[in-house]
Amino acid sequence: MAEEELYRARLEKAEALRERGEEAWKARFHRSHTAAALHEQFEDLEAGSDSGKKVTVAGRLASSRTQGKIAFGDLVDGTGKIQLFVPADQVEAFEALDSGDIVGASGEVVRTRRGELSVRTDEVVLLAKALRPSPDKWHGVKDTEIRFRQRYLDLIANPDARRIAELRVRVVKAARAFFDARGFLEVETPILHPIPGGATARPFITHHNALNVDLFMRIAPELYLKRLVVGGLERVYEIGRVFRNEGIGYRWNPEFTMLEAYQAYADYFDIMDLLEAFFRDVTEAATGSTAFTFEGTEIDFGKPWRRVTMLDAVAEAAGTDVNFEMPVDELRGLAVRHDIEVKDWWGPGMLIAELYEKLVEPNITEPTFVYDYPMEISPLAQTKRDNPNLVERFEPIVMGREIGNAFSELNDPLDQRRQFEAQARLAAGGDDEAHGVDEDYLRALEYGMPPAGGLGVGVDRLVMLVAGVSTIREVILFPHLRPEAGETDSEGGTS
Repeated sequence: MAEEELYRARLEKAEALRERGEEAWKARFHRSHTAAALHEQFEDLEAGSDSGKKVTVAGRLASSRTQGKIAFGDLVDGTGKIQLFVPADQVEAFEALDSGDIVGASGEVVRTRRGELSVRTDEVVLLAKALRPSPDKWHGVKDTEIRFRQRYLDLIANPDARRIAELRVRVVKAARAFFDARGFLEVETPILHPIPGGATARPFITHHNALNVDLFMRIAPELYLKRLVVGGLERVYEIGRVFRNEGIGYRWNPEFTMLEAYQAYADYFDIMDLLEAFFRDVTEAATGSTAFTFEGTEIDFGKPWRRVTMLDAVAEAAGTDVNFEMPVDELRGLAVRHDIEVKDWWGPGMLIAELYEKLVEPNITEPTFVYDYPMEISPLAQTKRDNPNLVERFEPIVMGREIGNAFSELNDPLDQRRQFEAQARLAAGGDDEAHGVDEDYLRALEYGMPPAGGLGVGVDRLVMLVAGVSTIREVILFPHLRPEAGETDSEGGTS
């Protein structure tokens, strides 16, 4: 039957129930056991045996079949599957149910002669009629457009979707435990910002009617977290959504989850040590091992990370020395030879960063910290103590993917103002991702911020790695997609 015909047939069943004074969508049902609890409690029950234990279970009827005078059904809940063994006197009522219906059942726990743990039912009750059929249990949902747009179907039909969703929860839980154990305070900072800051990215803009001001969805919580360090909260972290009005791709979503943490009296080498322990401990807590396989390559976060400076990594990849003493035209020529489209306003730091992104980052496989970034692209980091062209910044890279960012934090208010003003000049020259001048943040620094190290980790990208999936849409339950035909677009029309 076509889906619309199935829909009408199921709707008629629901209406027939109502005509008989029965509800097709009930408000409550008492369940005594989950499927997993039954399997654990009765794992020693022998084939062909009755337990003498009465239980109630509830879940989605994934499938049903009649064998002679009796029937069987697979009931799936959030923990697993349990079989329903339906005696002859209940078969007629049971056959009126459809796959996908939410049902409750009561009866005795038994193990069939074939060894299947089951509930031999005294009663099966419809709790919520499924007007649309569930996906075929053997084939699941394969169309990625449907999977990501209708995640509920993906979760119903595909065990791997549930695995990833549960893994993400364990990663976030382990991340909290890691920082809590080290004396960090979990805090919440604003999502609506008067000035976009904390990263170089294009923000979403909204308007507050009561105040009659434009506000920006946060691109990072950094500047607010560092205000707290100024205020005396020496170790803070936040896990929350950030928003960037940029492209959508296999590693990018307009909203994603960021973990940021700041530790007073630490520098970027201290944060390297902290992050190395973080990736190791969180992965082990979430998966049971420090090792995992991604795109056919085994990665082990239990091993020491390689550490290399950006200049050394670029020189190695380009086959020639790269430094800030080189004439800028020579750097431009090197970039052009490697098919990089050079913009007129780029200085040496930007050119070196572009060479790095083209030649180095995509080819890093093993866990690596790349450190000492150009000042030009890092307006919030501390100047490197022995080289004013560089800052004390690093990024953790795995399988060609940047999964975080970290600094020795810039705490000099005068230097920070110069950096903000340099960013403002870049913005005036056409860089729409340049950082704005945040006067309140500068005022906070003027009250004194202790030396501090900070980090940001892309939670989605970390989950992608340990889950072994290549697109961010697999690890965000409801990723952003282009509107379907007929949905309202941003102009109020339909697409």
